[in-house]
Amino acid sequence: MDPALACIRTMSYPGRLIIIGLSPSGQQVALYAVTGRSPSSQARRLKIDSARQCIVIRPTDETILRTGNPTLLVYPAIMWGTRGVAISNGTQTEAVFEHLAPDRTPVEVLVRSLRDWHYEPDEPNFTPRISGCITKDGAALSIIKRAPDGSSMRAFFEVPMIRGSGKMIATYTGMHRDPLPSFIGEPYDIAIPWDSPQAAAQAFYDALGPQAGNPDVRVATAAVFSRETVAVHVHNRYA
Repeated sequence: MDPALACIRTMSYPGRLIIIGLSPSGQQVALYAVTGRSPSSQARRLKIDSARQCIVIRPTDETILRTGNPTLLVYPAIMWGTRGVAISNGTQTEAVFEHLAPDRTPVEVLVRSLRDWHYEPDEPNFTPRISGCITKDGAALSIIKRAPDGSSMRAFFEVPMIRGSGKMIATYTGMHRDPLPSFIGEPYDIAIPWDSPQAAAQAFYDALGPQAGNPDVRVATAAVFSRETVAVHVHNRYA
C-alpha cells in the first residue's frame, strides 16, 4: 500500500473523496474516489467521456440503482477544459465548471457556484456536498454540510499548489456507523508522488481496500492530470 495515502487506511467508510494538488513534475492533479455500502451505491462505475471532457458515474445495473436515489448516485464527477478543472460528489460539478473564469480565484469560483446548493437530502446521513476546482491561478476545496438546526454550513479552503503534495477532503470521517458522521476540520495533507493518472488511480483504489473483518466498499477511482495536455484514467471495481 502506498505510504502517500496511509491516512485513508484508517477510514472504514469515507464515502466519496477528492484530492487536489500537484505531481512531482508540476502537473495539476484531481483525484476522485467513490465507495458505497448499499447495493444501489455499488451498482456504479466511472466512465471517461472524451467528447464532453468529463468523467461521469454510470450504473452497472439500472434495476439495482433505482432502489436508491439515482439523482444522488449518477452525475459528472470531474469536468475539464481550457478554464480549468471542476470536481465534486454530485451534480454541482456542472455549476462549478460553468463558473470557472480567468478573473476569479478558485475560492471565488466555489463561493459563486455553490451559493444555492445545500447538503444532500438523504436523511439520516445528510451527506455533505464536497467540491473543488483548479485554475491557472491555484486550487480550492469546499464542503457544505448540515448544521444542528438543519441549515447549511459552508467552508472553503485554498489548496497550496506545491509539487508532490495536495489536500484531501471526504464526505464522512471514516467511522462506519449510523448515521454516518460528516467530515470535520480542514482537508488532510496528502503526498502526491505519482506522475501518471494510471499510477495515481491504482494507488488510490488500493488504499481504500478493506481492513481486516470489514466489507470491501470500493466502487471506483479516477485521476485527471493536466498541464499543456490532459491525461485521465479510471479504475473500476465492476466493468
